[in-house]
Amino acid sequence: MPVSPRRHLRRIARRVRAMLPFAAEPEVSDGDAAAGADRRAWEPPFDASSPAPPMSYPITGLAALASRAYLSAEANFHLPFNRASVPAPASPLPQRRRVLVCHDMEGGYRNDAAPQGGDKPDAYALWHWHLVDVFVYFSHYLVTLPPPCWINAAHLHGVKVLGTFIAEWDEGVKICKEMLATEASAQMYAERLTELAHTLGFDGWLINIEVNLDVHFIDNLKEFVKHLTMTMHDAVPGSLVIWYDAITVNGDLDWQDKLNKYNKPFFDVCDGLFSNYTWKENDPQDSATVAGDRKYDVYMGIDVFGRNTFGGGQWTTNVALDLLKKVDISAAIFAPGWVYETKQPPDFQRAQNHWWGLVEKSWGILRSYPEQLPFYSDFNQGHGYQVSVEGLQISNDSWNNISCQSFQPMLKYTRDQVHLQAYTDFKAEPYSGGNCLTVKGSLQQNIIFSEQLFNGGLAMEDGPVHLFYSIRANASSALGLSLDLSSRNKQGTSKILVAEDIATFTRKKQNHKYGSYVKADKVELHAPDNHGWVLYKATVSSSAGHTLTGINIVCTLKFTGEISPESEDGSILVEDVDGTSLYQASLGHLSIRNTDKNTEFPPAESWITEGDYISWSKCSNGSELVNLKISWKLKNPDQPQPPFSKYNIYVEKLTADSDLKVPSPKSYLGVASVDAFYVSGLEVSNEVTGLKFFIQAFAHDGSWQELEECPKFFLFPVHSE
Repeated sequence: MPVSPRRHLRRIARRVRAMLPFAAEPEVSDGDAAAGADRRAWEPPFDASSPAPPMSYPITGLAALASRAYLSAEANFHLPFNRASVPAPASPLPQRRRVLVCHDMEGGYRNDAAPQGGDKPDAYALWHWHLVDVFVYFSHYLVTLPPPCWINAAHLHGVKVLGTFIAEWDEGVKICKEMLATEASAQMYAERLTELAHTLGFDGWLINIEVNLDVHFIDNLKEFVKHLTMTMHDAVPGSLVIWYDAITVNGDLDWQDKLNKYNKPFFDVCDGLFSNYTWKENDPQDSATVAGDRKYDVYMGIDVFGRNTFGGGQWTTNVALDLLKKVDISAAIFAPGWVYETKQPPDFQRAQNHWWGLVEKSWGILRSYPEQLPFYSDFNQGHGYQVSVEGLQISNDSWNNISCQSFQPMLKYTRDQVHLQAYTDFKAEPYSGGNCLTVKGSLQQNIIFSEQLFNGGLAMEDGPVHLFYSIRANASSALGLSLDLSSRNKQGTSKILVAEDIATFTRKKQNHKYGSYVKADKVELHAPDNHGWVLYKATVSSSAGHTLTGINIVCTLKFTGEISPESEDGSILVEDVDGTSLYQASLGHLSIRNTDKNTEFPPAESWITEGDYISWSKCSNGSELVNLKISWKLKNPDQPQPPFSKYNIYVEKLTADSDLKVPSPKSYLGVASVDAFYVSGLEVSNEVTGLKFFIQAFAHDGSWQELEECPKFFLFPVHSE
């Protein structure tokens, strides 16, 4: 999918051989390519019940699916780590044209296969979630289960996530004959898929049957799709089952490229159709006509690699999108990882931003946030070269983990040379997470530069809201925020400027008119060495009937030159010799809450911490390596687990000389999205007498628990017998 099996075979064979963490397949020659494709159906060559660094992996055979082994804690050590931690958006899809994005990046299960993340800072990721409604994790295994990092990042932004069930080539025929032998077996396998989605926390399935079948199997195939849709709707509110346009109701593998009588019976018993991508100009309108009032449930395929796709894909993907927008029907964008796989210039960050900019220019913004409080973003994309907490660097190691994504800004990226550019900055020391948002370039003294960060839809209640944000700027640069508020009773939008130095902004000759101003006050930071970050707090009054529709960054230069006479409109202009100056400032994070207090965390004594699967091995240098699983839960079983966004894990190595009154240095080990963390290969020297692990919780408003107040797990003794 979306290409025919023969055309796609070489690419798949290459990908399968490169898969991690599974064993490589034999080389496949052109002559026996089909046989080689069939040999893909093998189980992972590792014992899933044995402790190991957590891993996401697919299900490759019907027997494994029927056995429920993946969902057995005894059979699958990795199960607790593969559950999503961010809940699904329960609401149905909006009644408008939609964008479905189908992953298919280097065959799937690459750096994203590790639920606790990896060490590759340039690993593939998406961060333009405001342009997406549905995300499908796709590979050519029988059952493709989305890694939890993708589920968490998508759910945070309100995007639904689907796994994939695919049967293809000769092995797919055998699978379908067994699965569809009876109505009862078709229903049973549908129920197994529903159990997987419900337990792991994703939102449904893309069903891709790319084989020729005897027509007498078709009724049971329809029953499979119908029963899967029904059970998914019951188990996961707001879930989806999407049918891929391949096999017809006559049992023929015959891509129709649109919705018609040959595939509509499947469409009628599920939530939508993903059409093959080789459609022609009139096919979208034909599909809309056949779908009637369900035209938004038809997703016309677009292959970004450009293989016979309408408009050519690649940098002209917007040609197909423009036509679909005109017809008012949904789109299915297949393999946007093309930008990454083909190493589009000048680099992945800028190429990715430019490509998705074409999508936004064609279809506009589809999602709005914030929509509820608290709202927090440190602009973390889920990868980087360091990790910080409140300006204090806790790790200088490269990393990737998409689960760490926070709400992503809706910046307007351009390849044209501009005087001032806002961008995600991975090189500077971040305030929180792995990056910050930087605005840099040249700016005239009398100009205010503003760019939207978030396109909101937050209904405001009576009473104040509290903003916390961090800034690092050079001596001549001033940075503030502006909030766009709309009223149901009045037309237009009012703007509130929030800044420390209000006078600098209000005296400028400006194209931006602010209805009111709120002064931000400095707040003392915990970390003494915070790399120049300054924390601000502001309180904004609001009233019922207003909606926060936009959050913007506002930039200008401080007064550094001679003050000129007042202009006619009352503003005061300041000019340097050349009229421009260097501007550079960064926004580290933004937190909006309905309280000015930080989250209260359960004290350390409220938790039970456990260590399991402890094993030791010798190193050549005389030290030892320890592996163990750490888990934590509240002592009171009736008290629900607090909905924290993540946990940072640290270790302190104790020695005979350790002073318990003076904390020793702590090493950052990683981040957990669930209430467990696997420590792998931690080196312990002979001098170490004990290990003290810290589980530091982070709340959804960005606040965090002081390390000495966190739950801890002690490991004594620390050496093997």
